[in-house]
Amino acid sequence: MAHILIAEARFYAHLNDMLLAGARAVIEAAGHTHETVTVPGALELPGAIALAADSGRFDAYVALGVVIRGETYHFEIVAGESARGLMALTMDGLVVGNGILTVENEEQAIVRAEPSQSNKGGGAAEAALAMLTLKSKFS
Repeated sequence: MAHILIAEARFYAHLNDMLLAGARAVIEAAGHTHETVTVPGALELPGAIALAADSGRFDAYVALGVVIRGETYHFEIVAGESARGLMALTMDGLVVGNGILTVENEEQAIVRAEPSQSNKGGGAAEAALAMLTLKSKFS
């Protein structure tokens, strides 16, 4: 049984509720346990996971958040740098499922976040579990 940290950027609470529901359902259905921590935005997700990794308490991580394009370049920075940070963590050997949605509008986010539709929160948890299985093959 693995213990998984779900790190969520709570900037869009109603959308994150859907992502969380999907991720938690997948983790629990697989027989694993989880904890959730909340950070202000997607840029803080890699840092939160890095801090948690130092504790040695978690086997895998799921990063959840929503970045909606606005009228400025900030979208590109947040989307790109949060993904880059998570990828750096995976290249350092951490198991991380990336569930940060990068979308044009709220309607796209709803379709992707809703567990009965695209269920990207659940997909991020499934990715983390698959990589955890792969990691165990090489350990």
